[in-house]
Amino acid sequence: MYAVIQTGGKQYKVAEGDRLDVELLDGDDVTLRPVLVVDGEQVLSTPGALSGVSVTARVVGRAKGPKIRGFTYKNKSNQRRSWGHRQHYSTIEITTISKS
Repeated sequence: MYAVIQTGGKQYKVAEGDRLDVELLDGDDVTLRPVLVVDGEQVLSTPGALSGVSVTARVVGRAKGPKIRGFTYKNKSNQRRSWGHRQHYSTIEITTISKS
């Protein structure tokens, strides 16, 4: 059984026991919104069918993405600007995908 979940504006294909890095989450245990659930030959994708499905995960740590460096300038006017960004992520482990 696997599910497609949505968190942080992105979608991920997950199964029980998978670990992945997602946008920063609060709390220790989180419930994620499923978009699609495949259980053998049965596919659940409509909102009515997904109303009884829940995907729970446990936050196991934090991670940092790569540092992104940027530089902009305007020619002949001595305007320069340097900027950087480093995204923070939560590492989660999928504990259960349950249908009721």
